[in-house]
Amino acid sequence: MSAALILIVEDEPTIAGAISRRLAAEGYRIQTVGDGLDAVSAAASLLPDLVLLDVMLPGIDGLEVCRRVQADRPVPVMMLTARDDETDKLIGLGVGADDYMTKPFSMRELVARIKALLRRVERAKELGTPTADDPAIVTGDLVIDRASRRVTRSGQEVHLTPTEFDLLVFLAESPHAVLTREKLLEHVWDWSETSVTRTVDSHIKAIRRKLGADLIRTVHGVGYAFEPLREDEPGE
Repeated sequence: MSAALILIVEDEPTIAGAISRRLAAEGYRIQTVGDGLDAVSAAASLLPDLVLLDVMLPGIDGLEVCRRVQADRPVPVMMLTARDDETDKLIGLGVGADDYMTKPFSMRELVARIKALLRRVERAKELGTPTADDPAIVTGDLVIDRASRRVTRSGQEVHLTPTEFDLLVFLAESPHAVLTREKLLEHVWDWSETSVTRTVDSHIKAIRRKLGADLIRTVHGVGYAFEPLREDEPGE
């Protein structure tokens, strides 16, 4: 099996070079572009296994790049942002990013999170299509179809990123159970670094924004619980 191809989209040559060298040393194949429009073209032609995407880019910004790339072909996207702004992160997650890191960041953490994201993608491929033993999860007007990895509410399909879908399924498989942020990180992200639990919070907010705030209950200081809907409970 050939090494994973990572497309690095970063307009700062110093940062792009440092990331490229580190990831190449880890055994990955690397392609680097510094412009938003070039990134969309490169993603379409190269079919990378993962896109490492800066938010601030010439041409079109990283959010628009992410929209176009995900519309063309589902691919794991990790966004890099220079601002520790929750709104920016939620927008990034909303357009299809799977994870984000705020500059400046540790190269060690970047590598670890890239490896974890690629492992999750590979694990999903190995599991294949769910069988009859894995039926769709139906609660109220919400349908989570594990076979097709699609979610509908009130009959309308809602686009979730791969990470959001995996997080929703893991919560929904244990209704009412309170799952800690650490447990969610370990299972969904395959990542045990407890200092990044805000990643979980941001993804939960993105799911609530797309599907409604009534699905997932916050247990302050602990984690989250999935709350099944009543049959007559309308979507928001």
